[in-house]
Amino acid sequence: MGVVCVYAYNIPEGKSGQQVVDGLQKQMEVIGATKTGNFCVDCETYQSHAQNAQQRSIHILHNSEQPASCFSVLDSGTVLVSDMLFDLIMNTMTQAKSGREGFFQQRKGFKIESRGQRYELADFVIKIGSVSLVANFKGVLIEVEYCPCQVPSDCWNLMKELLQSIVGNTADTPPPYIKNKMDTLYTPADTINQYLEHFNAFRKTATPGQQNR
Repeated sequence: MGVVCVYAYNIPEGKSGQQVVDGLQKQMEVIGATKTGNFCVDCETYQSHAQNAQQRSIHILHNSEQPASCFSVLDSGTVLVSDMLFDLIMNTMTQAKSGREGFFQQRKGFKIESRGQRYELADFVIKIGSVSLVANFKGVLIEVEYCPCQVPSDCWNLMKELLQSIVGNTADTPPPYIKNKMDTLYTPADTINQYLEHFNAFRKTATPGQQNR
């Protein structure tokens, strides 16, 4: 994979989320991007049962670009990459046995995902995702990947030009997470961390009004 930048798209007042997504999809067609299917990035959060110990959280994410992988993000920010069997392990660890609680419990109402259309434009992959928390619309995320490069500083100016045409001056600077990793080799875990930052921000905001659904 290449270098990925993920931005939240500001929804103009008076427009619904679907109107914004439709407009962005039309923009992709105008610039000559080819629709190449759908994508989804999802996240569920688990908390440890606090039994005379500090409560810990673990975020389990999946990305359709890596369909065989499961990403686990710890409180420390460490990302563990495993195969999909880890989902079964987490399910086992949440089950009560012999009258004792499981090691973890799933946080109710915390399942969140970004889902939408995937496009290709020359060496770029562009994704327009509607974010929903449980069944509530929360916002729109734009993901742009420049496939031939793996070091952000080597391709930022090129990515910035395309990103600004989509999200405006929000893309004047790299995403906060990427700013600290401009000269390091980019990995799929960096994409996961960007999505998690946005997901956590969406979880803290009030659900947009009915007009933005």
